[in-house]
Amino acid sequence: MAAEPQSIRALFSTAERTREELSSAYETNSPTFQEKLTTAIATYEQCLKLSEQISLFSPNETLDDVSSSDLQYMASSYHLAELVQKITSDVAARKLNLLTARGHYERFLKLLDSYDVLEKPDATLFEAYIEDRNAFSTASTRDAAARRDAKIARFRQEKELKKKLAYLRQNPKLAENDEQMVRELYLTDLTFMVHQTFQSLESIAQELQIISLAPPAPPHDQDVSAPDGRQDGRGDRNKYSDRLDSQLPGLKYSGPILSSDGKPLRPFTLLDNRQKLQKGVFRPGHSLPTMSIDEYLEEEKRRGGIIEGGGEQSGIRPEPDEDNLLKADEETLKARAWDEFKEDNPKGSGNTLNRG
Repeated sequence: MAAEPQSIRALFSTAERTREELSSAYETNSPTFQEKLTTAIATYEQCLKLSEQISLFSPNETLDDVSSSDLQYMASSYHLAELVQKITSDVAARKLNLLTARGHYERFLKLLDSYDVLEKPDATLFEAYIEDRNAFSTASTRDAAARRDAKIARFRQEKELKKKLAYLRQNPKLAENDEQMVRELYLTDLTFMVHQTFQSLESIAQELQIISLAPPAPPHDQDVSAPDGRQDGRGDRNKYSDRLDSQLPGLKYSGPILSSDGKPLRPFTLLDNRQKLQKGVFRPGHSLPTMSIDEYLEEEKRRGGIIEGGGEQSGIRPEPDEDNLLKADEETLKARAWDEFKEDNPKGSGNTLNRG
């Protein structure tokens, strides 16, 4: 039996080192991070399994029966829940991971509650969580003032716990020969984890509520990325709609958007003038040309707006040919006829209704 606790100590130390390396990493979606995350989760799971096999913690014991060095192993479920929440996955797997993390958080709180580690406000909050897990909140959701006061009070408690932990960790020599100091350090750390646990449980409840409102995923046998009728002109414009839920398979919705208490029943998009204004922010203040000058001239020529080659329609009178006597006589007779017409019809002779 003496070798078993040593094995737990070795496993827990390995898991703690890996977790500290993950906490300082930035690329949480990288394959390297996710692989190391899986290793840390498996190591903590081995710690929990081994602690159950050797009955490290028993419901028949009290907190005084637990040695100071074994108090750190109470946080295994808490660290495991934190790591499970960091797993990158799709919506369906995300929901499963959240439920798994919530189960580890519950196990952590139940263990501390069985040893009376939870303070009275935390024990009351844990009872409220057990009554309604899906709508859990660390403060009242009805009274805004009471919610604000509760948030401030818990923030101050966490701030004091952080100061105490920082002092104890910055002075390790104080705990070298003082077991009571080591015990106080572990218990303070557990109390701080309890505060973080309730915040995580509240966050999980909110995220699960959002996931429950997400539209169902389309069947795998349907091609969602198939082009619609607008791309090739083969679609019926009368049947086309800008609604996303009518274009994608599996997203057919009908009925009211909101329930009687104001909760959304299906996805919807809010449109207003702000979106139209945003589209015109980076547009120029003048109208840009839609065609070049050469294209414009070609279009005018096609429409008949440009006449080439001269002629009567061009308005340019050709120079008379002095050698063409017949053409000269026609022009002389035409000029005489125009002069006779002007003599017979003087200017203003047609104004018979409005003479001055």
